[in-house]
Formats: sequence, C-alpha cells, structure tokens
Amino acid sequence: MAPRGFSRRDLGLMHRAARLYYLEDLNQATIAERLTVSRPTVSRLLAEARRIGIVRITVHDPDTLHSGGDTATRLADALGIDRVWLAPFAASADLGAALAEPVGEALREAGLGVGDVLLVSSGRTVWELSHEALPAVPGLEIVPTVGGVAEPEAWHQTNEITRAVAERMQGRPHFLFTQAMPSPAMRTTLADDPEFRRVTGFWDHAGAALVGVGAPPAGRESISTSVPLDDDGLRAGVGDVCLNFYRADGGEIAFPGSERMVRISPEQLRCVPRKIAVAVGAEKAPSIVGGVRAGLFNRLVTDTPTATALLDALDAG
Repeated sequence: MAPRGFSRRDLGLMHRAARLYYLEDLNQATIAERLTVSRPTVSRLLAEARRIGIVRITVHDPDTLHSGGDTATRLADALGIDRVWLAPFAASADLGAALAEPVGEALREAGLGVGDVLLVSSGRTVWELSHEALPAVPGLEIVPTVGGVAEPEAWHQTNEITRAVAERMQGRPHFLFTQAMPSPAMRTTLADDPEFRRVTGFWDHAGAALVGVGAPPAGRESISTSVPLDDDGLRAGVGDVCLNFYRADGGEIAFPGSERMVRISPEQLRCVPRKIAVAVGAEKAPSIVGGVRAGLFNRLVTDTPTATALLDALDAG
C-alpha cells in the first residue's frame, strides 16, 4: 500500500526524482525539465522521498561493511540474466510513467549511437512507454519486430509504436506494412518485396531490442487478432515475446498459421546483444521465467512487487 497521504503517482514522481538526483547525479533544474515540473517541486519531492524512506542515506564504519546484493541483483542472478532494473511499483493506470525511468536507464546502458538499430515489439507496456520521455539518440534506427496493420487495439499496431518511440528518441522509424499473420498469397508476395526485405534485414543487425512479455494466452484480455486462441497448444503456453509463444520450459509453440507469421524469429532475437524485456504483474511470473528459459531476453525492467513474486516463485521451484 502507498504511504498515507500520497497517491501512487506522487510516490512514482518521488522515486523518479530521487533516482535522477542520487543515482545519475543530475541537478534539480535538469530533473525539473525531464519530469515537466518546477524546480521547487523537485526539491519538495526529494525532501519527501527522504522523509518517508524512499531515500535512505547511511554512513557506514568501514570496519563493519559487508557484501550483499539488492533485490535487482538477486533477481538477475536467480534468473541467470545480465541485469534487472526496478521501479518501486507500476500500477496499470500509470504504467508508462512508472517504468519510463528504469527503461531509460536500460536504454542508456545499451550504448546505442547513430546508425545503430533498436528493435521494438508490440504490446500494452511498450505502447505505454512510447508515450513517455525516452533517451534521445539522434540517428538511431527504430524497427518493429512484428507485423500489426489493421489491428483494432492501438498496442498491437506496431508501426505506430515504432513511430512514437522514434519521435521520443529522435531516431528514424521503419515500418512493416503487413498484418501479423498475412494470407498465404500475401506472405509469398512479401518474401519478394524489396522494402519488406530491407526492413526485416535490420533484425539481423540490431544492437538492442525493447520488448514486452505477454501473459499466458489462455488468460489474456488483449491479444493480436492473428493469434488463434482456440488452439490447444497455445492455450497451454505461458507467454510470448514478439509473438513467439512458448511453454513453461521455454519450448517453442507452433500453431495453425504460425509459419506465416511476420515476426522476428527466436534465433534472430537470441542474437541481439541487449534484449530488454519490460513486464509487470505477479501473473506474469511464469511468462518471464519461460521467456528467460527460451533465451528471448537477457535484461529485465519490472517493479518491486513483481520482482518479489518472481523470487518467491523461483525459490519454490
């Protein structure tokens, strides 16, 4: 529960301001500009963050120091991935804002520059992030990982996510003008299309990917219309990354029409050096673990409650 007297949005702003000030050494004027608030507001956020315990400053006697990892380090070790970034919590009503800062840190850590390629997936979380402030990397190539034309829900329209991320990062967007599962005839035509081959060719040269982790298909409230949810194999799956569905052991799931899907392949995704997955919610614990076992990401941005649920699930099993 949030401390009495503060909304989750207030606490999220305190956390973001504190991370920027204490961990990234930004001054208060720069933080105010980044958070779109006044400088006095930043000062108040930092003071309240210290008062209620979001920030705790300690001075240790060097003789009493001992090693010990925090939750993010323990989770990365438990999952066997390179790194984890945590937000304090990420409520569905404020998902993008809560995750924007740790996602920004993960993207900055990727060290992308002019001419490098960042892949982006579809999905609600990445869509929410595409409307938040992200690190500016002028000249960065932003490329979708799946088709998504004609989807009724905005978070499955990958071209629009790509465009929005490119605007935030000052990069150059590239588009896939096709459904996630085109007809057999259209799929054959796409294979011969120079523009389609040009865009999908980026998949083999990407420096990083920003991807969502889908929940178990059987319980999903929202999913691409191309996915046949009545398929028994899919309903037994635990999640997907870039519409690559998998079982709890990470094994790939084939389903009717999957050979026609316009999506980066698991093999191509595994070759991307920095694969940043973004996922929140205890219900996604099996999805995250399965995605790691499938090798579909090696970095994770989540929140503290999800991290705790993951550690509990891994300890149990």
